[in-house]
Amino acid sequence: MSFLDHLEELRKRIFYALIALAVGATAGFFVSGRLLDLLTRPVPNLVFLAPAEAFVVQLKVAFVAGAFLSAPVLFYQFWRFVRPALLPNEVKYTVSAVVVSSLLFAGGVAFAYLVVVPVAMKFLLSFQTPKLAAMISISEYVGTVAAFLFACGVVFQLPVIMFFLAKLGVVTPRLLWRNQRVAIVIIAVAAAILSPPDVFSMVLMGIPLLVLYELSILGALLAGRGRAPAADA
Repeated sequence: MSFLDHLEELRKRIFYALIALAVGATAGFFVSGRLLDLLTRPVPNLVFLAPAEAFVVQLKVAFVAGAFLSAPVLFYQFWRFVRPALLPNEVKYTVSAVVVSSLLFAGGVAFAYLVVVPVAMKFLLSFQTPKLAAMISISEYVGTVAAFLFACGVVFQLPVIMFFLAKLGVVTPRLLWRNQRVAIVIIAVAAAILSPPDVFSMVLMGIPLLVLYELSILGALLAGRGRAPAADA
């Protein structure tokens, strides 16, 4: 494909992705009230500081819901865009990549909602004092929670990313395995920083990250099996 063909393909994929996002956001708007109740469970009280802020937050929640609902379509459009750069034997993995990416994204969002957000809010609100009371803006709160959800959803894509990096020869299973101890130390430090200062919260944060790294090694092993025959061909 020429450069202009790539631009045209990118334009087409972005257009389809925006349509899916708009449809998902429209559907999410009708349930945005219930979703807002679910998102605000970890905190006791919230306020809005401008007349239109509550309505804008409803639109934000609808947009977040639309992004989650349309995630499979968004992943599909992404893999369709990179498909011309893949070898013929690698194209067959695109459908599986869409399914696995969607499941991992949903798992990351669930982990963020059930573990990360409650733990983070409990820790952050623990700094209240009799003279320092929390008055959280609903807009700021929803933005923070949405950032947590998207961040965990993206982090949970690590096995899929490592699979295709191994396919391209950028990383190898041996490299990941040899640096496993270093990865465990980094994961422990990250869990200690991201979680409140207690062992239970640190374990809750560290175990999923460690599982993701092990799944990345497994994905690299699966990718390495078919890489040598493909290179010879």
